[in-house]
Amino acid sequence: MILSALFRALPQIALPDIRAVLWRSLALTLLAFAGLGVAVWWGLRTLFMRTGWLAADGFAGAALAGLIAALCAWLLFRAVAIAVVGLHADRIVAAVERASYPGRHAAARIVPVTQGAAGAIRSVARTIGWNLLVLPLYLLLLATGIGAPLLFFAMNAWLLGRDLAEQVEGRHPDLPPLSAGQRSQIGLVSALMFLLPVLNLLAPVLSVAMATHMFLGRRAD
Repeated sequence: MILSALFRALPQIALPDIRAVLWRSLALTLLAFAGLGVAVWWGLRTLFMRTGWLAADGFAGAALAGLIAALCAWLLFRAVAIAVVGLHADRIVAAVERASYPGRHAAARIVPVTQGAAGAIRSVARTIGWNLLVLPLYLLLLATGIGAPLLFFAMNAWLLGRDLAEQVEGRHPDLPPLSAGQRSQIGLVSALMFLLPVLNLLAPVLSVAMATHMFLGRRAD
C-alpha cells in the first residue's frame, strides 16, 4: 500500500498549491540552515578562543568550526525541513484531497495555523531529544562501522512516521488513526527519500502527500 501511496503522490508535486509550498518551504529551510550554520560556526570559534583549545583566529579553528557546523546541519536537515513543511502541511493535505478525495475534502476540518506551529515545534523537540537520548548508543556502535548509521536511520524513520501521521490525521478526527505498521512504512520510505540527493529536497513535501494517500486511501481501497 505504501508504494501505491508514493506513486499517487509523485505527480501531485506539480499541483499549484503543492508547488507553491515546495518553493516556500525550500526557501525557508535554506534560510534556517544559513542562520544555524553561521550561529554554530560563530559559537564554536568563540568557544575555541575562550578555552584556548585552538587558535580560533587561525585556519585550524575556523576549519574545525566549519566542519562541525556542516555536520550539525546535515544531522538536523530532516528535522528542520519537516518542521518547516509542517507549518504548511494543511495546505498540502487539502490539495491532495481536492485532487483525489473530494468527498473527504468537503468534510475536512481546517487545522489552525497555531496547531501546525505547535506540531512543528514538537517535531523538532522530539528529534533532538530522542537523538540526544540514544547518543551513547551511537557512540558505542561506532566501533561496528555500520551500527550507528543503521540506528540513526531507524530512529529517524520512526520519528518521521510519527510526525507525518500527526500532520495528516488532524483534518479528519472522525477517521481512525494510522496504525503503528502504517506509520512505520511511511517513516521508512520517507527516510529513504531523505538519503537521496535532489530527491531529499522534495522529500518533506512528497512525504506529506504520500502520508495523505496512505491515510485516506485506506477507505478508497
